[in-house]
Amino acid sequence: MKMFRSVVSAGILAAAVLSAFSSRAAIYTFDANLDGPSQSPPNASPGIGFADVIFDTTANTMQVEVTFSGLLGPTTASHIHSATAAPGTGNAGVATTTPYFAGFPIGVTSGSYSNTLDMTLASSYNPAYVTANGGTTASAETALLASIFAGTAYLNIHTSVFPGGEIRGFLTLVPEPSVVTFLALGAAIPVISRIRSKLRR
Repeated sequence: MKMFRSVVSAGILAAAVLSAFSSRAAIYTFDANLDGPSQSPPNASPGIGFADVIFDTTANTMQVEVTFSGLLGPTTASHIHSATAAPGTGNAGVATTTPYFAGFPIGVTSGSYSNTLDMTLASSYNPAYVTANGGTTASAETALLASIFAGTAYLNIHTSVFPGGEIRGFLTLVPEPSVVTFLALGAAIPVISRIRSKLRR
C-alpha cells in the first residue's frame, strides 16, 4: 500500500509538471546576470547588469530587456553571442543584430533597454550567423533557441574601455512558478511520508 501511494504521488507530480510546461510551451523566459568576471578573459570591471530574454516560438519574437550600471567606459555595442563550444564558458560569434540591438543606449555607462525583435526578419540577426546556420531566418531562430537552451549563448555589453566586452552573462531558463511549486511539493512528499510513519509508531 505504501509503495502504491508513492507511485500514485509520483505520477500525479509528473502529470502536473508536464501540464505546467505544456500550458505555455511556446513561451520561454531566460535571464542572465552580467558582470566583468564572466567575460572571457575575465576583467575587473565594477559594472553589473541583468538581462531578460523572452522567446515566443508561436509569434516568432524575442523580447530583450537589459539594465546595466557602473561601466568603466561608454557603451559601443550589445548583442547575443552564440554558440560557445561548451555551456557557460568560452567565446562565440555574434548571433543578433550588429553592432547592437536596435535602440540600445550607446555612449553611456548605465541605462536600460527593452525591445521585441521579430525573429522572422533578417535584420534581427548578424548575417554571418544566418549563413552559418542553415541560410534562413527560420533555421537561425531554431539554432539560437537551441543554443540558449543549451547554455551556450550569452548577452554581452561592449564599451570603449573593453572593446571585446565589459560585462556579459550566459542566458539560463527561468522555470515556471507552477513548475517550481510542483517540484518543491515532490521533494516534500518523502519527508511528509517519513514524518507520518514516525507518528504512527
